[in-house]
Amino acid sequence: MTNNEWTLCYRGYDPAQEGLRESLCTVGNGYLATRGAAPESEADGVHYPGTYAAGVYNRLSTDIAGHTVDNECLVNLPNWLTLTFRVDGGSWFDLDSVTVLDYEQYLDLRQAVLVRRLRFRDGGGRTTAVTQRRFVSMRFKHGCALEVTVVPLDWSGTLELRSGIDGRVENRLVQRYRDLPGRHLEPLRATELSGDSVLLEMRTNQSRVAVAVAARSVLRRGDQEPSTSGPSYRLVQQADWVGHDIGVEVRAGEAVTLEKLVTVFTGRDRAISEPGAEAARWLDRLGDFDEMLRGHILAWAHLWDRFHVELGQRGEELCIVRLHLLHLLQTVSPNTTELDAGVPARGLHGEAYRGHVLWDELFVFPILNLRIPALTRALLRYRYRRLPEARQAAADLGHRGARYPWQSGSDGREESQQLHLNPLSGRWLADPTPLQFHIGLAIAYNTWQYYQASGDREFLANYGTEMLVEIARFFASLTTYDRARDRYVIRGVMGPDEFHSGYPDRPGKGIDNNAYTNVLVVWTLLRAAEALEVIPRRTRTELEQTLGLRAEDLQRWQDITHKMLVPFHGDGVISQFEGYGLLRELDWEDYRRRYGNIQRLDRILEAEGDDVNRYQAGKQADVLMLFYLFSADELGELFHRLGYRLEHDTIPRTIDYYLARTSHGSTLSAVVHAWVLARANRDRALEFFDRALRSDITDIQGGTTPEGIHLAAMAGSFDLLQRCFSGLETRQDRLQLNPLWPKSLGVPELAIHYREHPLRLRISGSQVDVAAEEGMQRPVEVACHGEVARLEPGSTVRFSS
Repeated sequence: MTNNEWTLCYRGYDPAQEGLRESLCTVGNGYLATRGAAPESEADGVHYPGTYAAGVYNRLSTDIAGHTVDNECLVNLPNWLTLTFRVDGGSWFDLDSVTVLDYEQYLDLRQAVLVRRLRFRDGGGRTTAVTQRRFVSMRFKHGCALEVTVVPLDWSGTLELRSGIDGRVENRLVQRYRDLPGRHLEPLRATELSGDSVLLEMRTNQSRVAVAVAARSVLRRGDQEPSTSGPSYRLVQQADWVGHDIGVEVRAGEAVTLEKLVTVFTGRDRAISEPGAEAARWLDRLGDFDEMLRGHILAWAHLWDRFHVELGQRGEELCIVRLHLLHLLQTVSPNTTELDAGVPARGLHGEAYRGHVLWDELFVFPILNLRIPALTRALLRYRYRRLPEARQAAADLGHRGARYPWQSGSDGREESQQLHLNPLSGRWLADPTPLQFHIGLAIAYNTWQYYQASGDREFLANYGTEMLVEIARFFASLTTYDRARDRYVIRGVMGPDEFHSGYPDRPGKGIDNNAYTNVLVVWTLLRAAEALEVIPRRTRTELEQTLGLRAEDLQRWQDITHKMLVPFHGDGVISQFEGYGLLRELDWEDYRRRYGNIQRLDRILEAEGDDVNRYQAGKQADVLMLFYLFSADELGELFHRLGYRLEHDTIPRTIDYYLARTSHGSTLSAVVHAWVLARANRDRALEFFDRALRSDITDIQGGTTPEGIHLAAMAGSFDLLQRCFSGLETRQDRLQLNPLWPKSLGVPELAIHYREHPLRLRISGSQVDVAAEEGMQRPVEVACHGEVARLEPGSTVRFSS
């Protein structure tokens, strides 16, 4: 792999790396995305064509270990890429059966175009060159395009190209899911629209979402205008496959180019009659490949202006940062704002986690808040629309308010697996992750941070406050008063650690007083009460009446925010949960020596007949998430309110304690550890930053990235630059900066958007410049190094320490 600041490039064909490349070379637009599989390929264990549309799910049932299990999956849609060729009636092209002479594949990050070039010699001794370009249009979200140029270098004869739409696809990407039902689509209609165009209509077999894909395939010789008069088109049709075989006579050295333009619509789209009719109508409006490409490039130019980032001479790191931003925008973009869709943890890049929405928006929204706040607002409304389901989930547990699911899909019910397979032991195990109630606290945090960055009082009044209040009510209901300690406690939950589902004598029943959860509950209760003060009085009165929120409820909230229990070890280290310090210590060196990679220590121990609940061991940051979400000052205020003191060494000692007991089984772990070490241990922080930066591009977890990128880690690695190393915060109605920028990362320049102000931030040594574009916005306050400045439109403020 090689790259420059705007290009991810692979040279040489490597079947073992094809899955990783397909994931990293995905092209998308926030509405749909297509993996970087070769157009001639099918799912065969090496290649995996996959196209996924935001919010298109389907639910299937199966029997596992004596249980009937439902799984809702993001559906692999019909493969629009399908395009292959053959010579003189021989075998269809298969890269694995020819001699590859040259091979190059690169992703143009600036234009979001995937290019593939190859030269090969077939069994007949013929040498052929092929160039392919593809993109999923950012300008017209329903449009896709593929261009394939074939040049016979030393032969003449009949070239036959097969261009189609393949609806025979299934969800089979993730190996541990392959024994589960994966056929989500049923055919409705396959038809020819014209001499060069076809339409395939399918429907999901449970959710009944219609999917329509239309394709026009036009052949041209050299620089000639497209024409169907020379080549011959023959319809190829099955119930779930439709396309054309296109034959043409070619001479040595003569280039033949096929343009394949595609439209994709689903039954979840707005402002349409029905998907099949729309796909057919819009196919004729696309123009040609170059026309579509021009609009696509312009749309990306506008996005890159908003997401501008420079790092001086750090070209390789800058390329990876831009790759991460590209995949973020291919998953959620302005095209997502009118969709009922959330932030899938693995992007629209594969089938890991079945395309579900977890807590990854906690790491994604800080990027969007400061660039496309309208997109954050739209994604928060995905959560708001599922508030009724969250209320019912709380009621089912005997509580008030709203309990959001750990994994969410189409309708907001809990989508976590009932059983999951440990591939090391081969056993199906009960999944305790729904005990991670803290997902609701992440939604509350995201809601308030969006308001702080945008100043969007209308959202807070009509949507945000209701979510904050209902989440606060659930956790207040979950909290009980321990009279003996004069403290409030929360029992039977899981923290972000994800290893500890209970105590050794009651695994799967949850643990008590997870420090992260308890502190976030206090913060959420305070913010919910503050939101009620911010919104208009009439809106507050109506909301309180509608929800039955009483004065005594608010008084209890206040009492909890003064008396919530936070557990500590005897040495002053914050305990992950009550009793954590009494668990056994693990012989980490022994397990590393025996297993090498111990990221999934829980699986290793289970396969040995042991249980990770017995040990002081974590998969990822838990207590340390507090230092990720809050500055030391803000956290100190919360602890002071609770009657605890954070001594000067509490935070560094707590960091060191858990750092030594974490297996880093999640890509997020490197992000959080880089963040919390940034000011105390710069060298270790940069090690973790580099690990986070390269976690997907090197597939650091050994096989997970081919199943879909880790979107939160990609966003989090950029956020380390944006907020951590710059010390940027949006709180108290002020943009605050406290930079401690590593010199090794060059001189940064970042574009951000704060309360309607497009800003450019530049940090050079001890100097910080914040420049605002011209406009009619109200001035904002910017603070840095203890100094507060008023930033007017069209002006620049400079801070020096």
